[in-house]
Amino acid sequence: MQHRTAARPEHNAHLLWASSHCMADQTDGKETAGLLDELAGIIKTGLDAKKTASVLYRIGCPVPEESLLAEIRLYSDYLPIANEYPFTDDQRYLHFLWEAMERSPLCLATNFSFPFRRMIAKKLFRKCGKNFCCENGVRFNFGQFIEVGDNVFMNAGTYIDSKGGVTIGNSVGIGEYVRILTHTHSESNHEERTYGRVFIGDYVKIYSGAMIFYGIKVGDQAIVAAGAVVTKDVPANHVVAGIPAEVIRERHTEGKHREQLNHRWLFEGAFQQD
Repeated sequence: MQHRTAARPEHNAHLLWASSHCMADQTDGKETAGLLDELAGIIKTGLDAKKTASVLYRIGCPVPEESLLAEIRLYSDYLPIANEYPFTDDQRYLHFLWEAMERSPLCLATNFSFPFRRMIAKKLFRKCGKNFCCENGVRFNFGQFIEVGDNVFMNAGTYIDSKGGVTIGNSVGIGEYVRILTHTHSESNHEERTYGRVFIGDYVKIYSGAMIFYGIKVGDQAIVAAGAVVTKDVPANHVVAGIPAEVIRERHTEGKHREQLNHRWLFEGAFQQD
């Protein structure tokens, strides 16, 4: 069985704090900026049931009794890989808050929800670069096995099965309802699992509804067309499409490379100003 290194490096609390201040400066109001600063102050110190309850209250979510929060177990807690790499309390509560945000009316306030998700990703992910942007409905099962570079955008409904590990390069755009899978099961014995890290290079675009299988490498500046099912590596600077996905042509870059491709996801580079 193929495994990846799963140990999560320690995150510097001051990086989370600095990120929250940068995002607060990009919001449209003092109240929003103040709330983000307050939440960053809570999250950076490590979460427990009491602190999690405080965050839930401040973002407008129903707050269970602290005794119930202390006993929560995620779906991922019951997956075999969690027996090998168990969640810390902080990781579990960070996952919980990521999902809880979807139940808050503030999830519809982009000037709050983008920086809030970035705040959690900075603390939970194995690596999270600058200017991470994430829309509503993005889900994953082991955030601590995810690495993302700078200027990564995940659109609504993306699902990342990160049990085998996912590495996403710089300036990658992931469209709506993309699926990234990092493991498979034996047909003859469902309990036999194979894991394989997915690598996505810099300046890649993955369009809506595409699916990427475990162990795949997508080369720099490649494009995965909408609805494609990727079962083998994608060469750099090429476009793949179809089921299963095949190379259909080179990417039309007009001689441009990397920054020249202008992977700015929102109007005037909103939330990419660091």
